[in-house]
Amino acid sequence: MRKALVIVASLLILGVVFFAVGVRPYRIPSSAMEPTLNCGKGPTSPGCLGSSDDRVLACRICLDFGQNPSRGDIVVFKTPGVAALKCGEGGVFVKRVIGLPGDTVHEDDHGFIYIKSPGASQFVKLKEPYISAPDRLADAQHFGQTWKVPQGAYFMMGDNRSQSCDSRTWGGAPRANLIGPVVFRYWPLSRIGFP
Repeated sequence: MRKALVIVASLLILGVVFFAVGVRPYRIPSSAMEPTLNCGKGPTSPGCLGSSDDRVLACRICLDFGQNPSRGDIVVFKTPGVAALKCGEGGVFVKRVIGLPGDTVHEDDHGFIYIKSPGASQFVKLKEPYISAPDRLADAQHFGQTWKVPQGAYFMMGDNRSQSCDSRTWGGAPRANLIGPVVFRYWPLSRIGFP
């Protein structure tokens, strides 16, 4: 019995330490990632679909051990200073990784994204099942533009492109600014799971 109590206590302590050091909670305050991640409806929250803001956990230690985010990952990060100037707000954002360091990113005249990786001879259309056709066409502001992702940076975009001030406006997010990938949605209970 005593051995079992020691094991349970040890596991609880390890869990608390892991949570304190390795995982951190964040809330989704804007509609930039709708419908993948919801924000709560209200008079000051245009485009929000949820009854409350989704709450997610980001794995901070994942990046500390040299793991780089992959294309398609949803990541929590600190915005570059220019984001506050160009978007009217900065701080901590949650967006999807679209372009990796050295990539060239192109948005065509229908809102589809094409990627040309370093050393590749041509662009490849990015599969984005998380964006509906109407949502893709709702944001024509960046149609026809091309961006080069700097080495050591990531090109971040929101799923709700018409409501997302992202790398198309302020450039790449430096690797040092990344906090961690979103690994779990824990609130509201009706939406608990993996994004």
